[in-house]
Amino acid sequence: MVEKSITELVPYAANPRKNKAAVPFVANSIREFGFKVPIVIDRHNVIVAGHTRYQAAKSLGLTSVPCIVADDLTPQQIKAFRLADNKVSEKSQWDDVLLADELEGITDIDMSEFDFELPALETEDDGYYGDERERTFDAYNLDDFDLMRTAGFYQMPIIRKCRSCPSKLIGFNYMLTTEPEKGMGVHFYVDDYQFERVWNAPEMYCEKLAAFDYVLTPDFSLYLDMPMAMKIWNVYRSRLIGQICQDLGAKVIPTLSWAEEATFQFCFDGIEPGGVVSVSTIGVKQDEEATKVWTRGMDEAIKRLAPSCVLVYGGEIGYKFPCKAVYINNAVTERWGKNGR
Repeated sequence: MVEKSITELVPYAANPRKNKAAVPFVANSIREFGFKVPIVIDRHNVIVAGHTRYQAAKSLGLTSVPCIVADDLTPQQIKAFRLADNKVSEKSQWDDVLLADELEGITDIDMSEFDFELPALETEDDGYYGDERERTFDAYNLDDFDLMRTAGFYQMPIIRKCRSCPSKLIGFNYMLTTEPEKGMGVHFYVDDYQFERVWNAPEMYCEKLAAFDYVLTPDFSLYLDMPMAMKIWNVYRSRLIGQICQDLGAKVIPTLSWAEEATFQFCFDGIEPGGVVSVSTIGVKQDEEATKVWTRGMDEAIKRLAPSCVLVYGGEIGYKFPCKAVYINNAVTERWGKNGR
């Protein structure tokens, strides 16, 4: 690779590819990430591949650019390579699920500068008055709600008890890039923004989740200073996603969440007693008040749900479980242990 003055480069006069519209986006890429893909030129400095990068570099006022000299190709090969290089990009397609996952993980860079937007789900508009009602049903996943399979005043979707434990757990943020293995499960002990998309598009994600043997329900946050309506909503959403995954054949383990004692009115509803449940201890041990809140909630969960096993994400905090307790750490099972009977 060599560095060439931009004034030395010669655009190919008969280039059949029209690239004017792409120049601003390539310029944004160079501005954000640097000039990472060299321009390919022939032995006479005529551009073989990289006309758009050349135009973008000029628009940015660059005086030199990295180049690769294709001096091992014949004139006919140069002509064929130029056409082939432009053509192959037309054959590519985006996987909307993977693209959405990648874009959601980028928070510090404005990807709209590169003409990227989160893929939108296709909706049909037949022009009749019920369209907006259907959109509302889609937005809140009301078609997935079954009143006959709910419990409690707030009609929390019921999750049947799971009688076994996963042998390995991975975080949701690794789910799309991990090949399911026997006994593997997916947990949601990651920041809410990383899995909000599951609620926004359950038809896109729940089938992929159900490819794993086990699914822990989404750990939508319940903060003490949240409005009560939001706490109810987040518990409801976690239960409904769990019920959808269970209907698709996954072994679903409810993730327990609570805040102040008033949340005990609803936060355990919909969980069939006697099965495996999961809970997090992250951030609890360092705060005395948080430890008290956690302990009160765990005591209530034990009394209400009588779990056969508790999967604990995080370290021990001195709580004596009356059942089997399995401690997990990050993406994999760190150790299996029994903490009382």
